[in-house]
Amino acid sequence: MTVVVLGAGAGNRVGAGVNKVLIELAGRPLLAWSLTHALATTGVDRVVVVAAPTEHAEVADALSAYLPQDGPSDGPEVALVPGGTSRHGSEWAALQAVAGHVEAGRTDVVAIHDGARPLASPALFDAVVAAARRHGGALPAAATHGLVTADLTPAPRWLVGVQTPQAFRARPLLEAYRAAARDGFEGTDTAATFERYAGLPVVAVPSTPANLKVTWPEDLALAEELLSAR
Repeated sequence: MTVVVLGAGAGNRVGAGVNKVLIELAGRPLLAWSLTHALATTGVDRVVVVAAPTEHAEVADALSAYLPQDGPSDGPEVALVPGGTSRHGSEWAALQAVAGHVEAGRTDVVAIHDGARPLASPALFDAVVAAARRHGGALPAAATHGLVTADLTPAPRWLVGVQTPQAFRARPLLEAYRAAARDGFEGTDTAATFERYAGLPVVAVPSTPANLKVTWPEDLALAEELLSAR
């Protein structure tokens, strides 16, 4: 099983002047929390971290202390892959990097996670991976609060927020992205491309709003508080 951790976004809305995944939270870079949880996922044998090409060395340096220290035979393989100009492009770059493992049957499921979600626990990774094996695809979903429709009425109670990690059977996912590349299609997230081309269901796994994505400056303080409490 492979986990892809996306860290190539700029994160300009945080206003930190650097890529938000490199900001230190509770004693380690934000991206390192996501990497640590990915490495703790049951059955993972490789983790692919996607970084902006201009930040390759900086990301490698930031993560070096959190890699398996006893050699590749004693832990999952970790690879750093240059990302694309969009989220979809970065996902496609990662999938191309593991295509050989997928085609050889060494990777049955691929989970794709936002590096800016440092609070996704290994238990959540395990749950979406197990659901993807059963159904085809899976993603975490949590109740949303304070959303309104275009006419400012409250959003329906059944509306949920979609999160990551999202997990999918590896071969259909790879073929979906190959089809998307031929068509010039770019999905808003991994599930959008998988649903369009794979012909398999994507099911929701219960999550909570605590699996937040660091987007705004106030998210940094909340994420640090939650990580410190752990």
